[in-house]
Amino acid sequence: MRSAETTVRNPAGIHARPAALFVRTAARYRSSIVLENLDNPGSRGDAKSMLSVIGTKSKTGNRIRVTADGADEDAAIAGMIAFVDGGCGEAISG
Repeated sequence: MRSAETTVRNPAGIHARPAALFVRTAARYRSSIVLENLDNPGSRGDAKSMLSVIGTKSKTGNRIRVTADGADEDAAIAGMIAFVDGGCGEAISG
């Protein structure tokens, strides 16, 4: 099991469209992946479920943790963190 933390950088947070892209990115990996919003205690969900991802209420500036468990967990963590750091499919400033 591996995990990494980062900060949501895109202006609107992980709302519907970025959540759909987040889930699509997570689906590329065989490992189970969990998204946790560290700034909203108890907000965690299956990264391969659109409703679970939206349910974390991850907004701009929130710290999140991505945890992966499985055969490709290292690649899953790297890919998911790169996706978030890249703005979740949206333009980011700075």
